[in-house]
Amino acid sequence: MTPQEPDNDTIVMKFGGTSMKDAATIAKSAGIATSTAGQSRVVVVVSAMDQVTEQLLELGEAAASDNLAAMRVQSQAIRQKHEQTAAALGGRAPTDIGEVLDRLDRLIAGIAAVGELTPRSNDALVAFGETLSAPMMAAAMSTGSTGSVGSAISTDSATGGRACEWFTGQRVGIVTNDQFGRAEPLMDLTLFQVRHTLEPLLARGERAVVTGFIGATQHGVTTTLGRGGSDYTASILGASLRAREVWIWSDVDGLMTADPRITPQARLLERITFAEAIEMGQFGAKSMHPLALEPAAEMGIPVRFRNTFNTESAGTLIVPEPPGTAADGEHPVRSIPLLKNAAMLNISGAAMVGRPGTAAQVFRALGDASVNVMMISQTVSEAGISLVVSRDHAARAKAVLERALMRTHAAKGVRLVDDVNVVAVVGAGMAGHPGVAARVFNAVAQNNINIMAIAQGSSELSISFVVRASQAADAVRALHAEFVG
Repeated sequence: MTPQEPDNDTIVMKFGGTSMKDAATIAKSAGIATSTAGQSRVVVVVSAMDQVTEQLLELGEAAASDNLAAMRVQSQAIRQKHEQTAAALGGRAPTDIGEVLDRLDRLIAGIAAVGELTPRSNDALVAFGETLSAPMMAAAMSTGSTGSVGSAISTDSATGGRACEWFTGQRVGIVTNDQFGRAEPLMDLTLFQVRHTLEPLLARGERAVVTGFIGATQHGVTTTLGRGGSDYTASILGASLRAREVWIWSDVDGLMTADPRITPQARLLERITFAEAIEMGQFGAKSMHPLALEPAAEMGIPVRFRNTFNTESAGTLIVPEPPGTAADGEHPVRSIPLLKNAAMLNISGAAMVGRPGTAAQVFRALGDASVNVMMISQTVSEAGISLVVSRDHAARAKAVLERALMRTHAAKGVRLVDDVNVVAVVGAGMAGHPGVAARVFNAVAQNNINIMAIAQGSSELSISFVVRASQAADAVRALHAEFVG
């Protein structure tokens, strides 16, 4: 993909689960979309209703284990929730929802009959969350909506009468490989097909609602895009349509200088770069997953985070490079994100020194076990490697490494420290600016916080380090006071 001039009148909006939690909230989100449609062409991407994905996963587990009582309870809860919401929104929603729920029942019956939930059938199952929410949003955005919340859907005369059509990811043209659970779009084909599908509809003055999170293989088999999948869909659609901006609506005003639950002085970031946003996403900030940002970033399309429940706030705008950001030596650090639920593995032994292939053994073993490594630190002596992984995968990672390394005597031991957090300082102004690291470690040392491992990439956009979980909040507060104030 190469950057292109955006269409100045197209906005892609994604509404997350908290913006789709009930009929009134869906109506509010629809009102936001339709009011914008008075000035711009609008495509809406929706997540599943709040908590529905979790309910679908529980339903699948119950079906696969032949737990008929749990199956009935979960199935009825999902059906009731969507039928009541669809009835309140009116329009075609009750009919469309009924048809989708019937397909869900058939799939669950099939899983129960086989007694197995495969990655393929699991993707087909969880995709129903977005497939159920899309027709309800389309109904709420249509002037034909009736029912108890119909009055909450406000459209001005400029948008009245416009049709609104909903699409699954497959129907809109998102084509992926068959890596179920975290499918990768075939990007060139996807961008072409999405534009071919949506551009004529938008040119006619109509609006579109698209299911987030969902794609399909070239053979039409449903897939899901993994973590941040609905954001990824919005970014893909924005790139395909050369949108002016992509708006991500949620229940927060935007990206913050730190977690306000840890640092009450945390402030909203009005503008940041894609590079900074990617670093923040890696470290667990309430941001888009880095992969989800990629299509918009490559096309140079700004992404804006906004709050469905505070529309007065302009939110956070992510752009290729805001003027002055990278050169801002006075304020080089923009954010101090914190990664919780982490564990550190320390691999040590004199046998590692000068022995080619040890690191390859480590990462091959973890990769084969589907353990993601989030941070790496190695001593220059080569006698030690420290890895940070999710705490949920720590025990498995330790066992895998012991089997792989002890058998070949490539290392002496693997020690697990499972009560750690990763603190990061992120900012484009850090690149080439001397003294930032000294300020970081001085601020931490003055608060008697011990650093267990350190990592910095060649981009110099972030410094991350491992501390005990009990000291992580103090580290974040100390760094926020030092760099943000």
